[in-house]
Amino acid sequence: MSATRVTGSALDVAALVEWACVLEATAPKPGNVSPGRPFEDLRYEDFVASAHAIRPVFENAGARPIGQTVRLAVEATLGHAPSNTNLGIVLLLAPLARAAEKWGRGSLPDLQSATREVLAETTVDDARQVYAAIRLASPGGLGRVDSQDVASDPTMTLLEVMRLAAHYDSVASEYATAFNLTFSAGAPALSRARRDGLNWDDAIVETFLTLLARAADTHIVRRAGIAAGDDVSQRARDVLDKGGVRSLKGRRAMDDMDRSLRDARHTLNPGTTADLTTAAIFVELVCERSA
Repeated sequence: MSATRVTGSALDVAALVEWACVLEATAPKPGNVSPGRPFEDLRYEDFVASAHAIRPVFENAGARPIGQTVRLAVEATLGHAPSNTNLGIVLLLAPLARAAEKWGRGSLPDLQSATREVLAETTVDDARQVYAAIRLASPGGLGRVDSQDVASDPTMTLLEVMRLAAHYDSVASEYATAFNLTFSAGAPALSRARRDGLNWDDAIVETFLTLLARAADTHIVRRAGIAAGDDVSQRARDVLDKGGVRSLKGRRAMDDMDRSLRDARHTLNPGTTADLTTAAIFVELVCERSA
C-alpha cells in the first residue's frame, strides 16, 4: 500500500466510512446479519441505516477529538436500529478516519504511523466520551472490571484504558497496538483478494475468515467462553483449508459454519471480527483512492 499525495478534499473520509459499513454488512459472513439472513432483533436494513446515520458525524472526524466522534456517532445511530449495530465499528473507524485526514495532507506519512500519532494524542476526556457512548449503546456481555470500569468516570486517557482492556477485547487491542491486526492481516488479506479478482462480497468474507482464523472472537469469548471462541476460530480455519469462497467445497463448509453459529441468543455471533473487517475495508478504500 504505497502512499501518494492526496488533498483532504479529494479523500472523502465520511463517504468511505459509510461505504465500508455498507460493504461489510452486505457480505454474507458466517454467523452475522446480511441480506436475507436477519436476526430476530436486527436486520440488514438496520445496519445500512446506521451507516447512513453516522456519515455526517464523520465529515468532521479529522478536526474533532476521537471520543467526541464516537459519542456523536452512537447518538446518531440511536433511533435507526432497535439495538447496538455499530459501537465496535465506530470505535475502530474514529481514529482511522482522523488518521486518514492527517495522512491526506502534507508529506503523507504512513497511514499506520498517522494512526499511532492520533492514538497517542487521546485524552481523559476522550475516554469519558467513549464511556458515555458505550453506556448509550449498551452492548451485550460487557461485564465489569476492577479498574476504569465503564460504569464509572475514567481517570486515564483513552489509549491507556484501551491498553487495560486489550487482553480481553480485540477492539481495545487494536488501540493498544496501533491497529496491528488491521494493518498486518485484515487490510493485506482484503487487498490480496481484490487483486486476485474476487468481488467485494467474496473478498470481504475471505478477510473475515482470515481474521477469525487468526484470533478468537472476543464477543464470543465474553458470551460463551474461550473454548467456544477457539472452536469457532478452528471452524474458520477449516473453511479456509477447504478453499473458502474460492471453491465449492469451501462454500459448502461455510454454509455449514453459518448454520452452526446461529442460535436464539447469538452467543456464537463473531461480531467483533465483523467490526475488525470493517476497519480493514476502510483502510483498503482509503488506499485505493490514494493510489
